[in-house]
Amino acid sequence: MPRPRERILNTAMVLFHRQGYNNTGINQIIEDAEVSKASFYQHFRSKDELCIEFLNKRYDYWASELEQFTSDTKTVQEKILKSFDFLIDMNKREDFRGCSFLNILSEIPADKEEIHKVIRYHKNKLRACFNEDIQNDVTAAHIYLLFESSILTSQLYRSNELIEKSKIIVQEILNISKS
Repeated sequence: MPRPRERILNTAMVLFHRQGYNNTGINQIIEDAEVSKASFYQHFRSKDELCIEFLNKRYDYWASELEQFTSDTKTVQEKILKSFDFLIDMNKREDFRGCSFLNILSEIPADKEEIHKVIRYHKNKLRACFNEDIQNDVTAAHIYLLFESSILTSQLYRSNELIEKSKIIVQEILNISKS
């Protein structure tokens, strides 16, 4: 059996992603992780601290999955389009749960600045990946915004339709920026 810290974090990984931040209480995490309250607080000073750990681990998982999904591409255009296919794949695997970062962002007040800072940090890392691949700030920003909105709208409508349309738009944008 994993150590208490890993059980707490693994439990939070499931519950924060599936239920959200506000609907997941410390007592549920303690019960599901089969740890004592003292053990919880020995490893995490607060639910916010656990949330930050969750966000960091979730990003590592998500980025690793995206990298693996697009690893067989030969061109930047192929990689960008396949990253949208990755969103479709994640929707299938996670039942249109959407982006953990944006879901938590919508739940927490502005005064939880540490959590906001972590969310911005990881979103900026994703933006930097698009900038690095595309090498044109405006085009990269446009495609990044399509990518993020594809996540949100597919969650809202429980459909991949707008991801597929975004891929067509991205194809056109990339073809125009080549000319």
